Amino acid sequence: MILTKEQQAILDGEKGETMAKVMKTLVMYGDAFEAEKLVPITSKYNHLVTSFGLKVMSPVYDLMQQLLDAGVVSDQKFSVDPRPIDKNVPANVLQNFVFNKFMYTKQDFYEDQLHKLGLMDDNAFSCTCYMDEVGNKPGKGDVLSWAESSAVVYANSVLGARCNRNSGIIDIMGSIVGYVPYFGLLTDEGRRASWVIKVQTTKKPEAQLLGSAIGMKVMEDVPYVVGLDQWIGTELDDAACAYLKDFGAATASNGAVGLYHIANLTPEAKELGEALIAEGAKEYIIDDAELQRVQDNYPVMWKNADATPKLCFVGCPHLSLEQLKSWTDNIEAALAAKGNKKVVIPTVLTAAPAVLEAFNKTEYAARLKATGVITSYICPLMYMNNPLCKKMPVITSSNKLRTYTSSRYYRDEEILEAITGGSKA
Repeated sequence: MILTKEQQAILDGEKGETMAKVMKTLVMYGDAFEAEKLVPITSKYNHLVTSFGLKVMSPVYDLMQQLLDAGVVSDQKFSVDPRPIDKNVPANVLQNFVFNKFMYTKQDFYEDQLHKLGLMDDNAFSCTCYMDEVGNKPGKGDVLSWAESSAVVYANSVLGARCNRNSGIIDIMGSIVGYVPYFGLLTDEGRRASWVIKVQTTKKPEAQLLGSAIGMKVMEDVPYVVGLDQWIGTELDDAACAYLKDFGAATASNGAVGLYHIANLTPEAKELGEALIAEGAKEYIIDDAELQRVQDNYPVMWKNADATPKLCFVGCPHLSLEQLKSWTDNIEAALAAKGNKKVVIPTVLTAAPAVLEAFNKTEYAARLKATGVITSYICPLMYMNNPLCKKMPVITSSNKLRTYTSSRYYRDEEILEAITGGSKA
């Protein structure tokens, strides 16, 4: 790797031993991917993936403390993934005991470290840091040092920023030194599509299911999606962005997609069109039957496949303000149609603290509360990582949550039917 004089000086210890170690870490990381150089980070803020104070993460706390003791803090303020626990989310006495006494015993300690390192504010805990309410929205062409997979794929695809799927801790290393290795999705060649996906469904495909199908097919490659714009439009309005948020999270978790292009919609696809498609690109056709095949092949991780669901999570990744409003309208309408006043399955809608703050200022908040639905800033995935929660029959419309936990996936319409008193999911 070719370093500038300034970068070499940092590596040689000009800014201290700790900063030299940070630079060495990034150089070694870049060498592993045959990066030719380091390039400056240009985004205003960073985003960290590690937000949870698990007791077993002592090496992380030790590393963070070394940085703080050496006065090596991030030049960028940063947001971080959601908190793992919320007392408002249903949990029995034993589950709460495990959460607080065994799993997340270092939460307060770690959050104090994050504040000292450069956390944006007390509410900067969300996997959807790019929401306007949160305030960490990079611009087109910005170079980032993020690691959260659903945020990386959104930033690359919808915002046109440039970021590789980094690992946790590498994100803060890049932010501290101000550089990241130049390879992969930072390069023009790395952003070209090696798959053409043709959407040929007879109705708007479920975002999480379509993303899952594509992610499992292309894995870490870049897909160019044709035909989706007929269902979600050609402008990145609130509805399209919410759809692509959920779509991208599924491509990233059910596969390893860090960037996708949507014909006639996403920034680079609008600018460059089919010139983004690499020579020899493979083709994948998705119709109604293919989406049903994908869903039918999801494994059921419940001990009793016919169990009555005891909990429902919606919002992984976190919901937008408009999605919270839409779910409120839909839940109310479905309950009224069935003659019910409250949901029959404990249901949690999750969103960023700042989004929930904005939602609570609207008339929708009281209406949703009246249905018995709970809103929370929690990370559903971290909640489900409790070994006791793994045994619970939990339903979700999130393919990311399905992939990483024992939760069972259902489409939005199926979730709505189940929680409002329809047939058992």
